[in-house]
Amino acid sequence: MDETGFLLQPLNRRTWAPRGRRPQQRAWQRHDRLSVIASLHVSPRRHLGHCFRIHSHNVRTAEVVKYLRDLHRQLGRKLIVVMDRLPAHRSAVRRLQNAGATWLAVEWLPGYAPELNPVEAHWSCSKYSRLANYVPNHIDDLYDAVTEAVGDAALDQALLRSFFQSARLRL
Repeated sequence: MDETGFLLQPLNRRTWAPRGRRPQQRAWQRHDRLSVIASLHVSPRRHLGHCFRIHSHNVRTAEVVKYLRDLHRQLGRKLIVVMDRLPAHRSAVRRLQNAGATWLAVEWLPGYAPELNPVEAHWSCSKYSRLANYVPNHIDDLYDAVTEAVGDAALDQALLRSFFQSARLRL
């Protein structure tokens, strides 16, 4: 499980332009953003899945708690969640455990090790590939583009497997 932010400002990547002309992008000066929380999940039969939520504000403890409860309700089984040590994650787990959430077990990633988190590869694919050089006109356009870019990964089992492979995790 992990979070990231998507801005109205484009993420500039290499692009094409006529020889001798510098490519130009016109973008907003506004710094509106969306925060996305997502997780990849593996069923007991090794089927991969994906779940995400988009927020118009930063993801805090309450959003992590709600996300984990919704994920448990959706999957209908006990969860073993692998996450980093973000303060919102630690307080959400503490809050759920104090509330008696016996369905939740947590494995903490070591500090400063994003390469071990398969969701980081998902963010990389979404931001640096699917949404590279994308300039939305409004926050609603960004919402639609993020929903499409992040949600499309759930349809492709090979792509989901590649996220685990990039983190060097065997399924």
